[in-house]
Amino acid sequence: QVQLVESGGGSVQAGGSLRLSCAASGYASSRNSMGWFRQAPGKKREGVAGINSDGEVRYQDSVKGRFTISQDSAKNTLYLQMNSLIPEDTAMYYCAASSYRLWLELLLEYNYHFWGQGTQVTVSS
Repeated sequence: QVQLVESGGGSVQAGGSLRLSCAASGYASSRNSMGWFRQAPGKKREGVAGINSDGEVRYQDSVKGRFTISQDSAKNTLYLQMNSLIPEDTAMYYCAASSYRLWLELLLEYNYHFWGQGTQVTVSS
């Protein structure tokens, strides 16, 4: 089993920065890919960024150049550095893990087996 706990969310003004963390525990074989997803009220959950065990990353077009996903294997922690935040980034952000080594499928929630409880990010203008 895998447990994921997000932290680092909060309220910031447009143009500000925030770094989310996801502490992971459980079998490493169950998290060969890790990802960040978000869901705003009234909208579908969408993939934001993902990284596989080879260190390959993929981003949603709307966050390219602004967000950076990374992981510290020694600490079993996943990060999402968010810069130049805009109101459209406001959402509940979730950390997820998959046993698959994903690449093209990194942002598809169907491929993820374990999920954190989420952390709220609010961006005001």
